[in-house]
Amino acid sequence: MPTGPTTFELIHRVVEYLSRFTDWHSVTYQVLVWTHGKYWQFPINLNTFEQYLGRPSSTEEMQAALAKWRVPIDHPKNSEEVVLSQVGREFYEMFFRNYTRKQWRRDPSQLDASVCGRIPVRTDRDNRFVTEKFQALPKEGYTAMFKRMLDHPKIEVRLKTEYRDARKQVKYRHLIFTGMIDEYFNFSEGRLPYRSMRFEPETIQKEFFQPAMQVNYPNDFEYTRVVEIKHATGQKIPVTTVVREYPEDFGPGKEAYYPIPADDTKVMYAKYAARAEQEKKVTFVGRLATYRYYNMDQVVAMALTEYEKLKAL
Repeated sequence: MPTGPTTFELIHRVVEYLSRFTDWHSVTYQVLVWTHGKYWQFPINLNTFEQYLGRPSSTEEMQAALAKWRVPIDHPKNSEEVVLSQVGREFYEMFFRNYTRKQWRRDPSQLDASVCGRIPVRTDRDNRFVTEKFQALPKEGYTAMFKRMLDHPKIEVRLKTEYRDARKQVKYRHLIFTGMIDEYFNFSEGRLPYRSMRFEPETIQKEFFQPAMQVNYPNDFEYTRVVEIKHATGQKIPVTTVVREYPEDFGPGKEAYYPIPADDTKVMYAKYAARAEQEKKVTFVGRLATYRYYNMDQVVAMALTEYEKLKAL
């Protein structure tokens, strides 16, 4: 019986396709957390555990401690239960609860288990946020990559154009829709909730501002994190720029960034998904169109898979 491509095969396809438009700059994605007056290693690992104890430790001691701290929940139903079942209440309060509340304006107990469940917990000293073999940024930046991707005689780019207006002006055999699925259907089943973001950049007259590319702020300040991309690009200049990220409610004049994974939103989205199934000449691709919290590589893989399907028609 035929099977679909493996995760490795999909990642290889994504890298292979995007490499047509860019070279790469290797990056190790590291995140720290600022809480209790200092920086902590994150995701939680043996180094985090040693910081908590204030002394050297071992994998065996950490495993034994977690076994005591964990709340016995066999089948976690939400993000709070996932974290409690992995690391117990102390680390949940330190690293997860308030960050999640700021980011989603919902308590972790009101969010799908996948929201916090995607963050690993390790008992070794691996400080990397993700462990994928391929971790890189486009060597000349995303703008240059997309410019090359769009540089084709059959591609026309229209900015500040509503899709309904564009749809009336062009002929097509099949439409790929990547916007908000509830907007596509004129909010007929109700408005799905989304979270937006406000980005505030600041250029600082020093070589580096913080010790890692990303620092999360779960319990201090209104922003959730500060990103200093210079850690990733390797630029050698005497100044640096940081970007503070402030989660906001989605509304007029705001951009929708994140679908909200929760029981109530699943029910509403299911109605739109059923209607989308009936749209034979339209495919819904991406975070907003499928109302799922996808990473960038997953969305590219989704687009490539859809292309193969349409090419075969």
